[in-house]
Amino acid sequence: MSDATVPARKRQPSGRRPASDRVRLRRLPERGHYDRATIDAIVDAAVVGHVGYVVDGQPFVTPTAVWRHGDRLYWHGSTASRMLRATKDGVPVCVTMTHLDGLVLARSGFDHSLNYRSVMVLGRAREVEGDEQRLAALRDFVEHLFPGRWDELRPPTRRELRATTVLWIDLDEASAKIRVGPPKDPEEDRSWPVWAGVVPVRSAAGTPEPDAHLPAGIPLPAYLRGDALTGAARKASRPHPQRGGAP
Repeated sequence: MSDATVPARKRQPSGRRPASDRVRLRRLPERGHYDRATIDAIVDAAVVGHVGYVVDGQPFVTPTAVWRHGDRLYWHGSTASRMLRATKDGVPVCVTMTHLDGLVLARSGFDHSLNYRSVMVLGRAREVEGDEQRLAALRDFVEHLFPGRWDELRPPTRRELRATTVLWIDLDEASAKIRVGPPKDPEEDRSWPVWAGVVPVRSAAGTPEPDAHLPAGIPLPAYLRGDALTGAARKASRPHPQRGGAP
């Protein structure tokens, strides 16, 4: 998938300068954003990220739940996880998050594209050490998804905490890439007799399905009720504009 070539004079990235040359967008740099407000908004709407790392020369990419607290991006899992064991001691990693916002139908297969928001973070993974610190990080994870839920839950046991690894990476070397708007057909293609435009795509939370063992009389919590849906689930369900000046 590609877009028509953008004149060089328009190839200017949005936001401040990249933190490093490693995260600088080279192709279609006008889609690049390096300001923390843009990066944080994309990260905070994400539920799943992909962690890339190398073990014995073999690249791996592992999907996992992610969340942000301040200037750090976190993920967690079982202490038995190969990914967590392989990356917890300062190993270089690449973490990405992507939101698909639209399918862009052009008048040629070459110019079909996607509307999306994505973030890439580079750095070294570090482990959250100590039960209190892990507990605080896991609370942030639950509150990221459903604000207010943590205080309703059974407290985690010491065994559960010891069986859980939480890793983090600084957000100081990151970039966002965003595409919005219609297809970029060359002018000579615009009269071709085929439909062209954008099919909006969104992730939507469905109707909550109660567990079979849920005791009678327990109401649906406020943070799961229709328009009151909160947290990352609500942010991911919001439609993103499909039109705009950005290529």
